[in-house]
Amino acid sequence: MAQEVIWAYAALEDLEAAAKYIHRDSPAYAASFVKQVMEASRSLCDFAERGRIVPEFKDKQIREIFVQSYRLIYRVEDTRVVIIALIHGRRDLRTAWSKRERGVPNQ
Repeated sequence: MAQEVIWAYAALEDLEAAAKYIHRDSPAYAASFVKQVMEASRSLCDFAERGRIVPEFKDKQIREIFVQSYRLIYRVEDTRVVIIALIHGRRDLRTAWSKRERGVPNQ
């Protein structure tokens, strides 16, 4: 059953920040990156559980897929998928998480 995919405000801010950073070197690459992220997020409406469980949280509802070197982190709910973060793979997730509330408790 297809689920609705929505973006949390913090995740949209993450996407915008990543796009701005990439845009400094290549506007075309930044646009391509945003397109890839959006396509990956839309694909979750049919295949939400294909992502791996985020190791830092060990919660089967909190999953991630990789888009290039970024972790697209999302929560699987009964009728929807909520994108909760887009974080570069080299960043420490716990440090990035603690900088603002994302609706998932630190464990």
